Amino acid sequence: LHDLLATDGHPDAQIVVMCGYRTPRTNEYLRSHGHGVARRSLHMQGMAIDIRVLGVPVAEVRDAALNLHRGGVGYYAASDFVHVDIGRVRRW
Repeated sequence: LHDLLATDGHPDAQIVVMCGYRTPRTNEYLRSHGHGVARRSLHMQGMAIDIRVLGVPVAEVRDAALNLHRGGVGYYAASDFVHVDIGRVRRW
């Protein structure tokens, strides 16, 4: 996350964690309620986080995460957060 903020030119910005570790039960609940949650979400392994950065447009956070070329980046503009994980490099 520090690399993300430094790359984005906001090294002192505050990060709001929307979701970090997720239990299998919580993951299944979210899946069953149509939230677009992966069956084997990396959140359940502590390898993913959904964030907002205060004062920084969500599209800018997404672009900075993509520019790192490290893991997955999910863009959820309507919900105003970005998912980043340490899995394989991919985007959605």
